[in-house]
Amino acid sequence: MNLFFGYPKCSTCQKAKKFLEEHQISYQEQDIKKSPPTEKEIAHWIEKYKIDLKKLWNTSGILYREKNLKELLPTMSEEEKIKLLAENGMLIKRPIFIKDDQIRIGFKKEEWENL
Repeated sequence: MNLFFGYPKCSTCQKAKKFLEEHQISYQEQDIKKSPPTEKEIAHWIEKYKIDLKKLWNTSGILYREKNLKELLPTMSEEEKIKLLAENGMLIKRPIFIKDDQIRIGFKKEEWENL
C-alpha cells in the first residue's frame, strides 16, 4: 500500500494529494502531526532509499526555528536527530509519499510525474 504522510492544513500536502488523485494513485494517509513516523521507520527510509537525513528536516517550520535547530543539529548524533524527528512530526518536511521502492519528500510536480 502506498503511504502518504502529510498535514491537513499544509497547502503543499493538499497539492500533492490532488496530484495523486488526478493520477489515480491510491494511498493510505497518515497525519504527520498526530502520528509521526517512528524512529524505526525513519532509520529504515534512510537506509533503504539512501536519503540524506538533512532532507527530512522542515527547515522553514516555526518549530525548527524556535528550537534553534540550525545551530544544534551539527552537534547531534544521527540517532538523536532521528529521535527528535520521530517525537514531533512538524519537524519533518512534508509531504512524504512512499510507493514500492520509491520515496518522495516534499512536493515538486516534475519529481512526482514518474511515480
